[in-house]
This record gives sequence, structure tokens and C-alpha cells, in this order.
Amino acid sequence: MLVEEYLPALERANRRFADAAAEAVLGSGWGAPVPGCPGWRLADLIWHLSEVQHFWAWVVRTRAPDPSTYVDPRRPGDDELLGAMAAHAAELETVLAGADPVERVWTWAPQQDVAFVLRRQTHEATVHTVDVEQVLGAVRPIPTTLAMDGIDEWLDVMVPGALPDGPPPYAHPVVLHAVDADAERTLFPSSQPFPIAALTGTAGDLLLALWRRVPLEVLTVDGDGLQAAAMIDLVKLD
Repeated sequence: MLVEEYLPALERANRRFADAAAEAVLGSGWGAPVPGCPGWRLADLIWHLSEVQHFWAWVVRTRAPDPSTYVDPRRPGDDELLGAMAAHAAELETVLAGADPVERVWTWAPQQDVAFVLRRQTHEATVHTVDVEQVLGAVRPIPTTLAMDGIDEWLDVMVPGALPDGPPPYAHPVVLHAVDADAERTLFPSSQPFPIAALTGTAGDLLLALWRRVPLEVLTVDGDGLQAAAMIDLVKLD
């Protein structure tokens, strides 16, 4: 994706999240469990995304050299969460719209600029939108281009973030084939000469499998599925 495509994609994801969250609250209540985030209830998911967006809006707005002076917002009561979420989403979108993507800001990754925040927050909102739609039992597809960029971001950013010293010596490659994009990517491409498995599906399903939001059974697995799942699980993500 081009850098200018991220903000509109983030805005769409935020609207989709907000609509699904409001519907889930009415239908299932604040205490509904979130399948993709074991141990969380719906209120926790809504507050998590709200708090994350508040933090990154602060980072970009203040150009802080590090997060040491950030003050966590007070978590409101459940009945105020949707309003807080809307406010924090609007703040992040406004701040990002007014920032130059090449401008330097603190991030937890080697890439230290606004463009990183744009991309990371787009995919953060996209995956959590699926979380709230899973509460509803009505998950909408992720657009192919967005999902492929999410796979690339997971491989290029999240994997080295989780494994800064590289994969362990027992790691094996896992091939990811996105049928709707006619594209392939590989997890741990240099670890061994031959892949342990190839996973085939839509880009959206592959992305959600990498983020452990759907089981590998939704994909076509050619090879050792258990070992493929173990390779994905090596990428420990918060």
C-alpha cells in the first residue's frame, strides 16, 4: 500500500469497529467474551483500542522522544466507553492527517516516523475490528490489498520485533499463498532449505491466521500443519 492509503483505511476500520462495537454491546452486553483475545470481555477490547489510539495520537502530536512522560488516560465506566473510543479515534485521525509521514517520531521499532504509526495503527484497528465482529458472529472480509499489506507488516515488523535475534535454529519456513492476490510470502525464509508446510487461502484468512484469530483449518494446508502452527506461535505478540 502507498503511505497515503493508510489514513483512509484507518478511518474505514475505525468506523467499522465503532458500528460493530455498538451492535455487540446491544446484542451481547459489555461482558461478552472476545474469541480472539482470551480472557477479555467486550468492554476490555473497546477500551484497549481506545487507549492504544490515545497513546499514538499523543506520540505524534507531541513528537516526544520517548514515552516516559505519557500519562495513561482514566478508564471510564462501561457506559462511557463508546464515547471515549470515538473521541480517541477522531483525535488520532486528526493528528495523523496533519503530520508529514516522513517526520520523525518515537516508535518501538527501528522505523521512527509517522509513516510507521499510520501503517501500524491501520492494521491494529483492522484486526481488532475482526475481534469485535467475531463477538457478533458476523465477520466481514478484509480487502485483499489491505490484508496483503498486513501480512507484509507482520513479516517485516512484528516478526523481527518478537524475535530480534532471528528465529531459533529449529525453525522451518512456512509458505503463505494468497489466492486472491496471486502472491506468496514466506515466514522464516532462510531458516532451512525446504518449507515445513504451505498455507493457502485468501489474504484476509492468512492474515487472521498469523494473528491467531482463526485456526489453520480455515486454510488449505500442504505439509505438516501442526509444525506450521508451531512456527507461527514462535512469534509471540502482546
